[in-house]
Amino acid sequence: MTPRRQQRMVLIAIVFSGVAVSAGLALKAFQENLLFFFSPTQVEAGEAPDSRNFRLGGMVVPGSITRDTGSMTINFVVTDYAHSIPVQYTGVLPDLFGEGQGVVVRGQLGETNNFFAEEVLAKHDENYMPPEVAEALAQSEKAREL
Repeated sequence: MTPRRQQRMVLIAIVFSGVAVSAGLALKAFQENLLFFFSPTQVEAGEAPDSRNFRLGGMVVPGSITRDTGSMTINFVVTDYAHSIPVQYTGVLPDLFGEGQGVVVRGQLGETNNFFAEEVLAKHDENYMPPEVAEALAQSEKAREL
Protein backbone atom coordinates (compact mmCIF):
# COMPACT_ATOMS: atom_id res chain seq x y z
CA MET A 1 0.00 0.00 0.00
CA THR A 2 1.36 3.40 -0.95
CA PRO A 3 1.84 6.10 1.69
CA ARG A 4 -0.78 8.29 0.02
CA ARG A 5 -3.38 5.52 0.11
CA GLN A 6 -2.50 4.79 3.72
CA GLN A 7 -3.09 8.46 4.61
CA ARG A 8 -6.52 8.35 2.95
CA MET A 9 -7.48 5.25 4.90
CA VAL A 10 -6.43 6.89 8.19
CA LEU A 11 -8.40 10.03 7.29
CA ILE A 12 -11.50 7.98 6.42
CA ALA A 13 -11.20 6.06 9.70
CA ILE A 14 -10.92 9.32 11.68
CA VAL A 15 -13.94 10.85 9.93
CA PHE A 16 -16.00 7.67 10.41
CA SER A 17 -15.06 7.55 14.11
CA GLY A 18 -16.01 11.21 14.56
CA VAL A 19 -19.41 10.67 12.94
CA ALA A 20 -20.06 7.58 15.06
CA VAL A 21 -19.14 9.38 18.30
CA SER A 22 -21.31 12.38 17.34
CA ALA A 23 -24.28 10.17 16.53
CA GLY A 24 -23.88 8.31 19.82
CA LEU A 25 -23.76 11.52 21.85
CA ALA A 26 -26.79 12.94 20.02
CA LEU A 27 -28.78 9.75 20.63
CA LYS A 28 -27.87 9.76 24.32
CA ALA A 29 -28.91 13.42 24.70
CA PHE A 30 -32.19 12.70 22.90
CA GLN A 31 -32.97 9.76 25.21
CA GLU A 32 -32.25 11.84 28.33
CA ASN A 33 -34.50 14.71 27.21
CA LEU A 34 -37.40 12.59 26.04
CA LEU A 35 -40.49 13.08 28.22
CA PHE A 36 -43.21 10.45 28.14
CA PHE A 37 -46.83 11.01 29.16
CA PHE A 38 -48.55 8.69 31.65
CA SER A 39 -52.01 8.64 33.18
CA PRO A 40 -52.54 7.89 36.90
CA THR A 41 -53.71 4.38 35.94
CA GLN A 42 -50.44 3.72 34.11
CA VAL A 43 -48.45 5.07 37.07
CA GLU A 44 -50.35 2.79 39.46
CA ALA A 45 -49.63 -0.15 37.14
CA GLY A 46 -45.90 0.57 37.40
CA GLU A 47 -45.41 1.63 33.77
CA ALA A 48 -43.87 5.00 34.68
CA PRO A 49 -40.10 5.31 35.23
CA ASP A 50 -38.89 5.63 38.81
CA SER A 51 -35.76 7.71 38.29
CA ARG A 52 -36.65 9.89 35.28
CA ASN A 53 -38.87 12.87 34.67
CA PHE A 54 -42.15 12.25 32.87
CA ARG A 55 -45.50 13.94 32.36
CA LEU A 56 -48.58 13.03 34.37
CA GLY A 57 -51.98 14.19 33.17
CA GLY A 58 -55.55 14.11 34.27
CA MET A 59 -58.11 16.16 36.14
CA VAL A 60 -57.55 18.00 39.43
CA VAL A 61 -59.81 16.41 42.05
CA PRO A 62 -62.26 18.97 43.50
CA GLY A 63 -61.45 19.79 47.13
CA SER A 64 -57.92 18.37 46.92
CA ILE A 65 -55.94 21.62 46.63
CA THR A 66 -54.10 22.51 49.84
CA ARG A 67 -51.41 25.10 50.39
CA ASP A 68 -48.67 24.89 53.00
CA THR A 69 -48.75 27.97 55.20
CA GLY A 70 -45.72 30.21 54.87
CA SER A 71 -44.47 28.63 51.63
CA MET A 72 -45.33 28.36 47.96
CA THR A 73 -45.88 24.59 48.16
CA ILE A 74 -49.20 23.38 46.82
CA ASN A 75 -50.56 19.83 47.12
CA PHE A 76 -53.34 18.47 44.93
CA VAL A 77 -54.54 15.19 43.48
CA VAL A 78 -54.63 14.29 39.77
CA THR A 79 -57.08 11.62 38.64
CA ASP A 80 -58.21 9.87 35.49
CA TYR A 81 -61.35 8.76 37.37
CA ALA A 82 -59.94 5.26 37.81
CA HIS A 83 -56.83 6.05 39.91
CA SER A 84 -55.47 9.13 41.62
CA ILE A 85 -51.94 10.37 42.28
CA PRO A 86 -51.06 13.05 44.89
CA VAL A 87 -48.92 15.86 43.46
CA GLN A 88 -46.68 18.35 45.25
CA TYR A 89 -45.56 21.53 43.48
CA THR A 90 -43.58 24.51 44.72
CA GLY A 91 -43.95 27.66 42.68
CA VAL A 92 -46.49 29.88 40.99
CA LEU A 93 -49.41 28.10 39.37
CA PRO A 94 -50.86 29.08 36.00
CA ASP A 95 -53.89 31.41 36.16
CA LEU A 96 -56.23 28.78 34.72
CA PHE A 97 -55.26 26.08 37.22
CA GLY A 98 -58.18 25.00 39.36
CA GLU A 99 -60.26 22.17 40.78
CA GLY A 100 -62.03 20.03 38.21
CA GLN A 101 -59.74 21.32 35.44
CA GLY A 102 -57.46 19.36 33.13
CA VAL A 103 -53.78 19.53 34.00
CA VAL A 104 -50.44 18.12 32.85
CA VAL A 105 -47.56 18.15 35.34
CA ARG A 106 -43.90 17.41 34.62
CA GLY A 107 -41.72 15.92 37.32
CA GLN A 108 -40.66 12.74 39.05
CA LEU A 109 -42.35 10.03 41.08
CA GLY A 110 -41.26 9.81 44.72
CA GLU A 111 -40.74 6.69 46.81
CA THR A 112 -44.22 6.81 48.37
CA ASN A 113 -45.97 7.12 44.97
CA ASN A 114 -46.23 10.90 45.39
CA PHE A 115 -45.47 12.96 42.31
CA PHE A 116 -43.09 15.91 42.75
CA ALA A 117 -43.84 18.38 39.96
CA GLU A 118 -41.36 20.83 38.47
CA GLU A 119 -43.86 22.38 36.06
CA VAL A 120 -47.64 22.64 35.92
CA LEU A 121 -49.47 23.16 32.62
CA ALA A 122 -53.16 24.06 32.69
CA LYS A 123 -55.56 24.13 29.78
CA HIS A 124 -56.02 27.50 28.10
CA ASP A 125 -59.80 27.59 27.69
CA GLU A 126 -62.90 25.63 28.57
CA ASN A 127 -62.95 23.71 25.28
CA TYR A 128 -59.33 22.57 25.12
CA MET A 129 -57.87 19.49 26.75
CA PRO A 130 -54.40 18.11 25.97
CA PRO A 131 -54.83 15.14 23.60
CA GLU A 132 -52.97 12.81 25.94
CA VAL A 133 -55.26 13.70 28.85
CA ALA A 134 -58.40 13.31 26.73
CA GLU A 135 -57.23 9.89 25.52
CA ALA A 136 -56.33 8.72 29.04
CA LEU A 137 -59.70 9.86 30.38
CA ALA A 138 -61.53 8.13 27.51
CA GLN A 139 -59.66 4.87 28.19
CA SER A 140 -60.43 5.16 31.89
CA GLU A 141 -64.10 5.74 31.12
CA LYS A 142 -64.19 2.65 28.87
CA ALA A 143 -62.57 0.57 31.62
CA ARG A 144 -65.16 1.71 34.17
CA GLU A 145 -68.02 0.75 31.84
CA LEU A 146 -66.77 -2.86 31.58
